[in-house]
Amino acid sequence: MSDIAGGIASDVGPVEAEIRRRIAAAGPMPVAEYMQLALTLPQHGYYVTRDPLGTDGDFITAPEISQMFGELIGLWMAATWKQQMGAPGNVRIVELGPGRGTMMLDALRAAQVMPGFREAVTLHFVEVSPALQQQQEQAFLGSKLPASWHASLDDVPREGPAIILANEFFDALPVHQAVRQADGWYERLIDIDADGIFVFTLAREPLRNFDTILPPQVRAAPEGVVFEWRTDTTAMEIGRRIAHTGGAALIIDYGHAQSGFGETLQAVGGHAFADTLTAPGTCDLTAHVDFQALGDAASAMGCKVFGPIVQSELLGRLGIRTRAAALKAGRPSKAAEVDAALARLIGHGRTGMGELFKAIALADPKLGVPPGFD
Repeated sequence: MSDIAGGIASDVGPVEAEIRRRIAAAGPMPVAEYMQLALTLPQHGYYVTRDPLGTDGDFITAPEISQMFGELIGLWMAATWKQQMGAPGNVRIVELGPGRGTMMLDALRAAQVMPGFREAVTLHFVEVSPALQQQQEQAFLGSKLPASWHASLDDVPREGPAIILANEFFDALPVHQAVRQADGWYERLIDIDADGIFVFTLAREPLRNFDTILPPQVRAAPEGVVFEWRTDTTAMEIGRRIAHTGGAALIIDYGHAQSGFGETLQAVGGHAFADTLTAPGTCDLTAHVDFQALGDAASAMGCKVFGPIVQSELLGRLGIRTRAAALKAGRPSKAAEVDAALARLIGHGRTGMGELFKAIALADPKLGVPPGFD
């Protein structure tokens, strides 16, 4: 491969080769298409081919930092099921992007404090990675709970109430970008330059009537700034399910509480930042979650939205400090480890997740305020 489509390389990976082929055939592609191909191209995309978690992977999520995170999510599920939903039977517990299954295992162990909860639920996991699905299946072999795996939320049965969980899921959904110019907003695209290198460029024509759908605080953005948005079809599907069949959802991710402008697309590999346009398919690509847009999309389907609140506030209200004290009392030799995990989960600043990560709850309008959001 050494033509204008392939640029200069004959040894590019299969994801990069496919992106180059599509650009050669159809012209520059939107950032969202590039991101989707890099992450989920069948058989070759980043999430499809590897386990990205842990010290040997590219990043670490909250459930891998400490059991406390998953345990508190389990208490949230159990309390929501009992206190808000009235302890119904045949409830679907749906987790989007369950990683290695760590969070759900910790959550189910903690939820046992609520009598009848485990007997009332079935598990549904939405996972695109064969490697991670295999790990999840092994992890839940001894759980004695009915479990099913699905390629998308659309494949999960819709009948009956559900409790839906999504931790660090929405940040990996493809994001579009537009750049403000003197005569309007132009979608940002990815092209191949004369040297065969991926570069950012702009569409030839501005986006029509784009200002009319922008949040008011973004419409007066200065020239040259970037605005990011997602199609929010997943948020709409969650909102629709909850409004029509009952239940609640808890979404935790890093992002901003209010819609705004500024580029947040980033690549991470080996626990370090990487170039977003180099070797697509070999690094994780994410962008901050716009919680205002997410909540608006879900509420338009009829559900009620609570939050967002920062992660430190949610975990604090759910009792993480009490749980940390109990863990330290039970195993004094692990006290420093527990303190470090606590600081990581609820701390602010560069190394803490407490402020950057936000939480939002979606609920059937007939239910009360979900735990942690009152």
